[in-house]
Amino acid sequence: MSACAPPRNEHSPPTTPPPRRRRFRVGSADVSASVAVFLIALPLSLGIALATGAPLQAGLVAAAVGGIVAGRIGGCPLQVSGPAAGLTVVTADLIHQYGWRATCGITVLAGIAQLGLGCMKVARGALAVSPAVVHGMLAGIGITIAVAQVHIVLGGRPDSSVLTNLRALPAQLARLDPAALVISALTLTLLFAWPRIPDPVGSLLRKVPAALVAVVGATAAAALTGLTLPRVDLPSWRSHALAGLPQGPTLGIVAAVLTTTLVCSVQSLLGAVAVDKLAAGHTGSARVGRSDLDRELLGQGAANIVSGALGGLPVAGVAVRSTANVNAGAVSRNSTMLHGALVVIATLLLVPVLEQIPLASLAALVMAVGIQMVSLNHIRTVTRHREVPVYVVTTLGVVCLNVLQGVLLGIAVAVALALHRLTHTRITHGEREGAHHIRVSGQLTFLAVPRLSRALHRVPHGTRAVVELDGSFMDHAAYEALQDWRTSHTARGGTAELKDRRTGVSAGTPPSTVCRCRPWTPWRNHRCALPTAPGRQDGAGTTGAPRPDTHELARGISSFQRNTAPLVREELARLAKEGQRPSQLFLTCADSRLVTSMITASGPGDLFVVRNVGNLVPPPGEEHADDSVAAAIEYAVEVLGVRSITVCGHSGCGAMQALLAAEPGAAPTPLRRWLRHGEPSLARLAEGRPERPRLAPRPAADAVEELSLANVVQQLAHLRAHESVARALAAGRLELHGMYFHVGEARAYLLGDDGDEAEAAVFHDVREDARDDVRGVPEVGSLV
Repeated sequence: MSACAPPRNEHSPPTTPPPRRRRFRVGSADVSASVAVFLIALPLSLGIALATGAPLQAGLVAAAVGGIVAGRIGGCPLQVSGPAAGLTVVTADLIHQYGWRATCGITVLAGIAQLGLGCMKVARGALAVSPAVVHGMLAGIGITIAVAQVHIVLGGRPDSSVLTNLRALPAQLARLDPAALVISALTLTLLFAWPRIPDPVGSLLRKVPAALVAVVGATAAAALTGLTLPRVDLPSWRSHALAGLPQGPTLGIVAAVLTTTLVCSVQSLLGAVAVDKLAAGHTGSARVGRSDLDRELLGQGAANIVSGALGGLPVAGVAVRSTANVNAGAVSRNSTMLHGALVVIATLLLVPVLEQIPLASLAALVMAVGIQMVSLNHIRTVTRHREVPVYVVTTLGVVCLNVLQGVLLGIAVAVALALHRLTHTRITHGEREGAHHIRVSGQLTFLAVPRLSRALHRVPHGTRAVVELDGSFMDHAAYEALQDWRTSHTARGGTAELKDRRTGVSAGTPPSTVCRCRPWTPWRNHRCALPTAPGRQDGAGTTGAPRPDTHELARGISSFQRNTAPLVREELARLAKEGQRPSQLFLTCADSRLVTSMITASGPGDLFVVRNVGNLVPPPGEEHADDSVAAAIEYAVEVLGVRSITVCGHSGCGAMQALLAAEPGAAPTPLRRWLRHGEPSLARLAEGRPERPRLAPRPAADAVEELSLANVVQQLAHLRAHESVARALAAGRLELHGMYFHVGEARAYLLGDDGDEAEAAVFHDVREDARDDVRGVPEVGSLV
C-alpha cells in the first residue's frame, strides 16, 4: 500500500473504482464531416504543392500535420488547417530563392515565431490589421496564382514572376497543348457545374465535393481517351527531403521568416473568427463555443514546426475546408484530426491512384481557387468604406513586389488615410450680417486645436461670433479650447453662439427647442425635444392636455436605424432564424429609470423580461389574479427552459410608496386593485419575518427601501408557489435570485444564500473587484 494512501477498514465494504472515462470519442457527425473535408483536402493539397513548385507529397504532409497537430492543439476546434492557397506565392518565392530544404527550415522557424507570439498573447492584435489590407493581400495572391497556373493549363511551365508570366503568355498561347487544355476545361466545367445541378437529384449529388468530382472526372477522361499528359509523380518516401538550415543573407532569411509568420498567423486568426460566426448558425457546431485565438496561434506554430521538420508545406487555417467541416455538421475537433488521419492513410495506400491525376487538372483547380480569392464582395465592402486605395495598393504590391512588401505598403496607406481623415479639418473665418462666422468642417481633435485657436482669436473683442460645427466628433482638448474661448469672449462683452450645421440648431436656444445629441454631451442631453404646439404652454400655464411628441420617437427610431441597426443586424438575423433561447427570466418594475439591458450588460436574446408596476408576482389560485404574469412565468419555464428567474426591485419605487400611503376604504382604481398583490410584502415588513432585509453592509435608508427589499423576498416566495416553478426547482433545473438596484448609486445588489426563509435576507453588494465573493448567484458576470 502506498504511504500516501489512507488506511482501509477491513470491515468496511470494498469500494469499486470509478469507471474509466473514455477520453477520445468520435461521434457519427464528426466522422461524416471528416470524410467530406478529406475529399476536398486531397486534390487541393496536391494542387497547391504543384503551384508552389514543391514536391507533391509535401502538400499531403502539410494536410496531415495541419489536421492532426493544429486540430489537437489549436484554439478553434472546427477550423481545418493545411496547405493554403494564400501561402502559395510566399512558398514559391522561398523555394525559388533558397531551395526546398531551406524553405522547410524557414517554415520551422516561422512556427517557432508563432509559438512565441502565442505565449505573448498578441493574437487579438493581429486582427487590428485593416480588412482592406487582408482582402488586398488575398486578391494579389489570387492573381499571382491564377496567372502562373494558366501556363500549366496551356501545357507550359510558369515563371516565378507575375510580370514575366504575363509577358510570356502570348508565346504560350501560340504553342498550347490541346490535350492539357481539354482536360483543364473539363475540370473547370465540372467544378462550376456540379453545385448547380437542379433538385431533386442535385441535393443528393452535391454531397460529393465539386473539387473531387472535377479531378476524378478529368482523370477518368484522360485515362479512357489515352491522352499523353504529365501526371502526378510521388517519389518514394525513402528519398523524401527533410528540413535543412537556410543559407543566405541574415536579413533575407529574417524577412522570409517574418513573411511566412505574418501570412500564416493573419490568415489563421481571421479564419478562426470567420468559423466562429459560421458555427453560431449551426445547432451542433454552436456548442463548441468561441475560439481561443492565442491557443490557435500556438497550435498553428506547433503544426508548422512539425510540417517543416517532416518536409511539408507551411500550414495555416483554410477557409474552404473549414466551411465544409462546419456545414457537414462537425461538433468537435475530432473531425479535423480524423481528416488528417485519412490523409495519412491515403498517402500510404492510394499512391498508384494519385499518380493517375493529370497535372493540368490540378492546375485548373488551383487556378479557379486563385480567381475566387479576388472576391467581388470584398471589393464592394472596401468601396462602401472608402478604402479602395488601401485595397489597390496592397494588391499591386503583392503582384509586382512580394507579399511582405505589399502588406507593408497597404498598412502604410491605411495609416496615411486614417491620419488624413483625422487631420483633414477645415476651419474658415468670415464676416457677414455683422457677425464673425467660424466654420469647422471635419473631426475636431487636438491636432486641429492650434488652427482653431488662431481662427477664434482673430474675432475682435465685444463682437458677435458664431461657431458652426460640421462634424460628428470632438475630443476633450478641442472641447476645452472652445469653451475657454467662449468664456473669455463673453467676459469681454462679446456674444458667442455655437451652432450645429447638421441640425441648424444653436447651442444658445432654449432647452425646449434644442437637439443636443452629441458624443460629448452628458447622458441627460442625449435626447431631442421640440417646441410645444401653438396655443399650448408648459409648466404651470398648461392649457389642455400635452400633445405627444411623435417627432421625438421618430428621431429615436431614425437614430437606431442609422447607428445601432448596422451593429446588431447580423445577431438579430441569427436570432430571427433560430428563435429565442434566453437563459434567464428577469422580472422587474416598469419604472423608466430601470434599463434592464444596461444594468445587466445583456443583449438581444439574453433575457426574457416581464415588467409591471412594483415587480409583483400574483400568487396562483387567488381570485381575480392577473394571468399575464403567470402566463409569462409558465412560458419561460416550460417552453423556453430558462435556468434562472430574477426578481429585481429598485430604490424610489413609486409602487412601494403607494402601498405605504394607501388609505383604507379608498375607491378601487385599477392601480389600487393591482397593488393588492403587494400587501403580503407590507405584512412581511410589519412582522419582521424573519428579519427586516438589509443591504450589506448597511441597513435600508428609509421605509420605502425597506419595503422594496422585503417585496423582492416576498415575490420570490410567490414564485415558488407556481406549479411550473415548483416542478423545475424540485428537478434542479431552475434557480431563483433576488436583486435590488439603487438608482442614485447606480449599484446592483444580489440576494445571497442567507436570504433563505430561516435566516436574515441580506442583499450583497456586487462590485467589479468582488464578484467571486457573491454566494449562491451563478453567472454573476451576466447579471451585473
